Amino acid sequence: MDRTFKATEITVGFHPDGYRIDTTASPMNRYTKWDILPDNHWCNPKPICFDSLPQKGWIAKDKFDWDGINTTGERNVSSC
Repeated sequence: MDRTFKATEITVGFHPDGYRIDTTASPMNRYTKWDILPDNHWCNPKPICFDSLPQKGWIAKDKFDWDGINTTGERNVSSC
């Protein structure tokens, strides 16, 4: 099992409930809430404020690949 962190300790990482932190990304992608499909595919990111994030249970990552992710806010599950 991956070691978990507090939200304040994360530079880039995710929370299993569908949240991501990426302080290296553009302002609209720093703190996001995602829909998680039954096949564990993440899609449809929505920007949120830091205070809306879960405070514990974060998994650190090196980076996220934002290329190819539809961040327009349009819901299109078939292409997620």
